[in-house]
Amino acid sequence: QAQLVESGGGLVQAGESLRLSCAGAGVTISPYAMAWFRRAPGKEREFVASNAWRFGTTKYGDSVKGRFTLSRDNAKNTVYLEMSDLKPDDTAVYYCAAKPFGAGGTGVNEYTLWGQGTQVTVSS
Repeated sequence: QAQLVESGGGLVQAGESLRLSCAGAGVTISPYAMAWFRRAPGKEREFVASNAWRFGTTKYGDSVKGRFTLSRDNAKNTVYLEMSDLKPDDTAVYYCAAKPFGAGGTGVNEYTLWGQGTQVTVSS
């Protein structure tokens, strides 16, 4: 059964950094566009970053540009989200998502495979 497994969440202070990982289990991620979304309490799921399945095109949400970096290591079957200069507004559950052979879109409904989420909490 294909799964995405996120890890790396936790509690940090404002200004600190954190790295999230998303590993494919029972699925090879190399032919997938990969993305990160997040859901803060009481809010809709928000696009964070995405990466096309080839040619490395990466997009970022406006609120994280310049602070977050998405990367992938197909040899390790893992996608990462490096988060720096974290702010309390970054507090959310972060989800990894995948869609086959696509460009890295920003819409929730574009993605067909989701992880269970990992909590990131940023204190002020």
